[in-house]
Amino acid sequence: MMTVQGVKYMSDFEAKKAILDIGKRMYGKGFVASNDGNISCKVGPNTIWTTPTGVSKGFMTQDMLVKMDLNGKVLMGRYKPSSEVKMHLRVYKENPDVQAVTHAHPLVATSFAIAGISLDAAILTEAVLGLGSIPVAKYATPGTDEVPDSIAPFVNTHNGVLLANHGALTWGKDIYQAFFRLESIEYYATILMYTGNIIGRQNLLSCDQVNKLLDIRHKLGITAGGIPPCSVEETNMKDVVSAADVHPEEQIGHGPALKGVTSIVRPGESLPDSGCGCTGVTQKALTSEKQKPVQAEALGKAKEEIIAEVVRRVTEQLN
Repeated sequence: MMTVQGVKYMSDFEAKKAILDIGKRMYGKGFVASNDGNISCKVGPNTIWTTPTGVSKGFMTQDMLVKMDLNGKVLMGRYKPSSEVKMHLRVYKENPDVQAVTHAHPLVATSFAIAGISLDAAILTEAVLGLGSIPVAKYATPGTDEVPDSIAPFVNTHNGVLLANHGALTWGKDIYQAFFRLESIEYYATILMYTGNIIGRQNLLSCDQVNKLLDIRHKLGITAGGIPPCSVEETNMKDVVSAADVHPEEQIGHGPALKGVTSIVRPGESLPDSGCGCTGVTQKALTSEKQKPVQAEALGKAKEEIIAEVVRRVTEQLN
């Protein structure tokens, strides 16, 4: 580490080592494919190290990295920087306190970006505390000045953004905080997907609960992140010991079918016809009183038909 004008920065060696480390983690987690994504880290008030274009983030070496100033001039390196470094440079200019920026295409978060849905629900304490709301910046053509212009409004008020039809961008006071926020965005998006689109139910934190979390967030020194929508009433202050504690229509086998998930039934209950020729019916151990008359009538008709057939055949033989 070195100190310049009272601010601590990573040394060139530390920054390059950290970028390679983050790149391997990003690639290993599936946040990027092929040559996607980019990373940058400040090493002075006006200089950064960043990733090159056309190289997988999981296979970089230190000699591939590029040093440049905040005006975009290359100071060191034999590779070209990514055209998307314009996003990074804009973040640094808009918020001088930012020391690092990460950009990737994590699957679930990018799906929200493609759908145009912000990550903005008070359902997870960790998200409220360390991340905050994540808006979707309007669409911009990658590599153009439209991209930095689209993210500029959020750099001082949030900790990251989703890029419409593109991916996610995060920043932080150091390179690891920036990457951890990228991880948190993907985790938050995954929880939102499961609760909102698969399970189909979310208990929002109440406004009082959110306010307490925001106080803690402020004490932790996190001043950005926005305030997510909250519930007026508390919905999570009752212990849930069994499914019987949930509303009857939300109990297993009675609630809405989970998307892409095989329904669960209790022993003796039946599943509706799935349309595939297999009803998935589980046999009841005991016949209900309503079924007995129907089954008796069917059995009586079967006996009559058998007797009539026997009489017909005997008559034919006698003749």
